[in-house]
Amino acid sequence: MGRIVLAGGAEFSGRMRDLDRRAMGHAGGVGAAIRIVPAAAAPDNNQDRAGGRGVDWFRSLGATDVACSAIVDRASANDPREADNLTCADLIYLLGGFPAHLAESLQHSRSWLAAIRAYGTGAVIAGSSAGAMVLGERFYDPAGSTIRPGLRVIGSTLVIPHHERMGPTWASRLETLAPGSLLLGLDESTGIIDDAGNEGWTVYGGGEAVVYVDGQQFRFRAGQVIPFTRLPPPHVDREHHPW
Repeated sequence: MGRIVLAGGAEFSGRMRDLDRRAMGHAGGVGAAIRIVPAAAAPDNNQDRAGGRGVDWFRSLGATDVACSAIVDRASANDPREADNLTCADLIYLLGGFPAHLAESLQHSRSWLAAIRAYGTGAVIAGSSAGAMVLGERFYDPAGSTIRPGLRVIGSTLVIPHHERMGPTWASRLETLAPGSLLLGLDESTGIIDDAGNEGWTVYGGGEAVVYVDGQQFRFRAGQVIPFTRLPPPHVDREHHPW
């Protein structure tokens, strides 16, 4: 299987260079086929601008095969051509924006099944902000203050992006809405990759990754490893993702 990248937001701002270079390295280097999925940015008609920023960013890192997909809703996620594009991808990047729209667009779609198959053969799946949130079995939808079904790649972990701003408010709310859940807070310009061998997730960027367990907070910074005993490894639910 490939790698999972979770980022806290402010993607393509230049502050997650180390994280994105590392993700590219895992995907095969500057020649990796990078495909950006802009669906989360579609509700406010921002998909073209946000996707274009992503293309420009990865090209600035030396990428030679990077493109923004046309996946913006459920119909486009079921387009066989879009699914084929993800099947051949080495790095699939889910943008931030509106998590509920992103999850509804991708769940059980042809494109998401293609992404999971690519991951199964070594591709990297990355998500920033909303893109990271929806990768869990469940995610918090701030629009309705509800817990909703996710894409089932990182198990039961609930991701809190933009943690330096939203952490205290969201954490207390999630303790009520999803008691006993494992919470992962990620600051902007900060991300993690499950690339520390059998030990855990490596932290990249300028902020902190915070794991909430039983009322305690465990904080990690760039270069440190979050052990799998604190934050479990990715777990693809095969019942929901036929390979």
